[in-house]
Amino acid sequence: MELYDSEEQQVEAIKDWWRENGKAVVLGVVIGLGGLFGWRYYQDSIITGQEGAAAEYAETIQALNTKGLEASDDIQAFINTHSDREYAVLAALQLAQAQVAQADYKSALTQLEWAKANTKDEALAPVIALRAVRVKAELGDLDAAIAELDTLKAAGWEGRIAELKGDLLLRNGDSEGAYTAYSAAQQATDASQTIQFKLDDLAK
Repeated sequence: MELYDSEEQQVEAIKDWWRENGKAVVLGVVIGLGGLFGWRYYQDSIITGQEGAAAEYAETIQALNTKGLEASDDIQAFINTHSDREYAVLAALQLAQAQVAQADYKSALTQLEWAKANTKDEALAPVIALRAVRVKAELGDLDAAIAELDTLKAAGWEGRIAELKGDLLLRNGDSEGAYTAYSAAQQATDASQTIQFKLDDLAK
């Protein structure tokens, strides 16, 4: 950095620098402000979009609660429109639940598989996976359901996974395998209060 002998020289130097670089500075400020306001606009648009999706989701689920599966087309339209948002995943879960209640397991599995592939919520992923396994079991494909459980790894869900595996193995006629699975579930931090009863029943 140059040293100046007087304030006058400093002023002249600043003027010279401004003549050479002033346009670039102004342009940089304009671009910077444009970026700032552009980012704020982007953020506002995202928030507005989320609020709109939330309101539409509430209306759609209300229609499902009121009309039941007669609202399926509306739910699916919402899912298709908001497929990049977690609201669509939640809507798919709600629709699947209604379909299970009507024993439409095939349609429910389609919704759950879509939700499993599209959720970005790590906390929600194991919930969806376990529901999909249960529905797959209801469709009679116990072997596939059990095999899917063997591949499911979710921290904090070890007990529930093992317990469901025990339930399915028992339904499949494998009492010994069920006992082993229940024993593993009992050792997990998320063990349910029903595990001991299931173990006692198998021990009789």
